[in-house]
Amino acid sequence: MERFLSAFVSEAQAGGQSLLVNIKIAVLPIAKVFTMCFLGFILASKYVNILPASGRRLLNRLVFSLLLPCLIFSQLGQSITMEKIFQWWFIPANIVLTAISGSLIGLIVASIVRPPYPFFKFTIVQIGIGNIGNVPLVIIAALCRDESNPFGDSEKCSTCGIAYISFGQWVGAIIIYTYVYAMLTPPPEGTFDIKDESIPVKNLQKDHTPVLVPLLLQEIPSTYSDPSKREEVLAMVMGVIPFFRRLIFTPDAPLFFFTDSCKILGGAMIPCILLALGGNLVEGPGNSKLGLRTTVAIIFARLFLVPPTGLGIVMLADKLGFLPPDDKMFRFVLLLQHSMPTSILSSTVATLRGCGRESAAILFWVHIFAIISMAGWLVLYLRILF
Repeated sequence: MERFLSAFVSEAQAGGQSLLVNIKIAVLPIAKVFTMCFLGFILASKYVNILPASGRRLLNRLVFSLLLPCLIFSQLGQSITMEKIFQWWFIPANIVLTAISGSLIGLIVASIVRPPYPFFKFTIVQIGIGNIGNVPLVIIAALCRDESNPFGDSEKCSTCGIAYISFGQWVGAIIIYTYVYAMLTPPPEGTFDIKDESIPVKNLQKDHTPVLVPLLLQEIPSTYSDPSKREEVLAMVMGVIPFFRRLIFTPDAPLFFFTDSCKILGGAMIPCILLALGGNLVEGPGNSKLGLRTTVAIIFARLFLVPPTGLGIVMLADKLGFLPPDDKMFRFVLLLQHSMPTSILSSTVATLRGCGRESAAILFWVHIFAIISMAGWLVLYLRILF
């Protein structure tokens, strides 16, 4: 009996230490993300004002036009092969399932909460579409930077994680520019700001319904582009063709200096995007028409109802043999895709469609509470995987 109790106590102590290690590993990346966002917040505040709105727009353009494409090109190109395309097929499938399951949860929540008109479809989108690109890249980079991370070698951990995330980004972009764009179509009145009758008419739809667009938003489409999709496709094509792979992506390749230069530039993507995100939060939640009940429902559903559904999807896929065997980073990335806050890119589309103010409010609050939720889900995922 004494021997049994001693063994039980030892196991409990070991389990407690393991839990503490998992908490440390999960919380540290979130702490790093919060620190960099907070610095951006300070730089954008009226007391410092080094990163004003115009500066944040330029920083965002630099990230999406140069730094993010460089990161995707260098990391995905070095990792991808024709064999891995067939092995990784569940990554884009998981993103589609993420959008479907999240939107179904959003539909149920919106039906219960009944958001103010005309924000029913808006509520579904804010719950259903998570950030499957930028925030997971930051989490993986911060996690792998720690030598004590459970995935092993830091360089291999980072390369594999970024490649997995990059491999699915093109699907996320298609969902944003088709499904989200369609869901955020203005109501028959032509604007989400129903009470504002002074917004000028820009043009007419096919059914002669006026499309009312604030003049200050007319230039937004030229400001936001998505060159990362082109770079991702280019990296996949060049990575799977042996000739180009030997020419560009292998360390002894004659043009490897180009890949290495892209990797150096890509390393600047994470701090830049976090500084810009933190700077955007300085404007606060703004004057949103959603109301407290709808806002709370969106935050709770996105951060605490969608992830358990995603966990069930990934575990079922694992049992059915859809996932590469013994690849814990692969499973970790799949779980991350279900656990992220609302997509930042969907806010761009919302701004284009005329509901940017409400989207900005949701982004503000959901990212604040995501600091807590992501840390909790990361602890759970690490406990499950290890």
